[in-house]
Parts: sequence; C-alpha cells; structure tokens
Amino acid sequence: MTAIFLMSMVFGLACGQTMSFCIPTEYMMHVERKECAYCLTINTTICAGYCMTRDINGKLFLPKYALSQDVCTYRDFMYKTVEIPGCPDHVTPYFSYPVAVSCKCGKCNTDYSDCIHEAIKANYCTKPQKSYVVEFSI
Repeated sequence: MTAIFLMSMVFGLACGQTMSFCIPTEYMMHVERKECAYCLTINTTICAGYCMTRDINGKLFLPKYALSQDVCTYRDFMYKTVEIPGCPDHVTPYFSYPVAVSCKCGKCNTDYSDCIHEAIKANYCTKPQKSYVVEFSI
C-alpha cells in the first residue's frame, strides 16, 4: 500500500509540473488613436493559463528574488503591425502588437510583458470601426 501511495505522489508531482495549462489563447483587442477617425478590432493570441506555484513558509529568511512565482508568459512571440484607417497625414497610422506563438511557465520579464494583473478598463471602441485590416509583418 505504501509503494502505491508513493508512486501516485511521484506521478502526480511529475505530471503537475509538465501539465501546466499555459497556452496561447485567442484575445480580441480594440485599437484607436484620438487623432484617427476609426477603431480597429484585432484578433491576436496572448499567453494565459495556470502555472504550478509553491508558497514557501520561510519567507523571512529568503531574499526577495527567491520569492517570485512562475507566471504564464511568452516563450516565442512575433510582432504584427496594422494600419489604423482615417489618420491625418501628420499622424503615424501604424500600430504594432505582440502575437504569442508559444508559452511557458516562468518568471515574468518586464522587458516585454506587463507583470501586474490589472483589469483592462476600456477594451472597446469609442469610434466607428473599419471593416478591413491591413497587416504587415515586422
């Protein structure tokens, strides 16, 4: 009985580490500039999901960098660029955004990720939407 219990614990820990559900997920964002006449709705992918974390009991004895927990973040990503229609000549009409290709559980890198979980206050269009999107790969 003890061997079965021990094997199930080892299997559970191994699967828990390898089966974290951190995957590219479809996301819709709205982009507009105050100088431009239209708003764009962009379908992209972001990293979202569950990562195995542990809360250490001896927090007082560890340095701060050892206390960070893993988050679902980009492994590979690429940038796409769209043109916002209806912009005057003096305004750059291009908007670049990341597209998640693959994800991983790891430390949040502030060089290319927003590591603070905050609700998006205005993810909607306040201007009319244009029906076409021109994309450029960068």
